Amino acid sequence: MTVTLRPATEADLMPVGALHQRSRVAAYSSFLPPEALAEPTPEALGRYWVERWAWERDEHRMTVAERDGRLVGFSYLGPDDEGDPATGLLNAIHLDPDERGRGTGRELMIDALAAMRSRGWFRAVLWVLRENAHARAFYERGGWTPTGAERDENIGTARAAQVRYRREL
Repeated sequence: MTVTLRPATEADLMPVGALHQRSRVAAYSSFLPPEALAEPTPEALGRYWVERWAWERDEHRMTVAERDGRLVGFSYLGPDDEGDPATGLLNAIHLDPDERGRGTGRELMIDALAAMRSRGWFRAVLWVLRENAHARAFYERGGWTPTGAERDENIGTARAAQVRYRREL
């Protein structure tokens, strides 16, 4: 019953979309309305990842986590979205709702930070929804600190504030 991490393949992208949708609903349902979480559908999120991967796979890295051969999480990282060449961006860590609290997110984060160091980045940043207290506590336990920067993002039909975190590598 161990978790294994491996680089994602194109065949993983549609299942990643379905997992991403389940993860968003479970993580955001306490502060976003159900109609905001109904879109995009799991299939639409899968197509999103297929399209994004086609454009970004040379600069970005997706890692999938499997437990007993079943997809249970993923991480996605790439260059800083603000253009700092010394900084990597942790775009996402998402888990199947049943996987929360089992250490898989921590393994994905450790793996992502090591990958960022191996790319020569000296620091890492991420954006997290301000109202997502569970995720914010997870990142803070991992050594991340808020930078004070904020932005808004659409989550389905709702606007949600995000806060930026940073940590040295």
